Amino acid sequence: MLALGRSVLGQQAFSRLLGTELTAWDARRCTLELPLRAELMQQHGFAHGGVVSYLADNALTYAGGGALAVPVVTAEFKINYVRPALGERLVARAEVVAVSKTQAVCRCDVFAIKDGVEKLCATALGTIVRLGGE
Repeated sequence: MLALGRSVLGQQAFSRLLGTELTAWDARRCTLELPLRAELMQQHGFAHGGVVSYLADNALTYAGGGALAVPVVTAEFKINYVRPALGERLVARAEVVAVSKTQAVCRCDVFAIKDGVEKLCATALGTIVRLGGE
């Protein structure tokens, strides 16, 4: 599954641009990582909220896609930023909360890693649906 997921990630031009890495993926969980660099920061020196949001959204979709085992998209998601994302790397860990035939509800925590210490910087909840499903 991990090889397939990495292939899909490699097809996402935006994910390649950012340097996102898929480090774990199974039928109910996903871990995405993103090295932070100056271009991804905002004026106060921490990761831009859009970067954190992107990572959460993509991780939610991988977790939901693993559970549904079909092509999927995000129908909606909500994110809470709990502290500035300061560090060398972001790690997003998503898991399925509930799944049906047509959708998966997933949650994701995004951590900033600085000097080897993880700190929660955001948490998200999303609904992932079959692509083209109604």
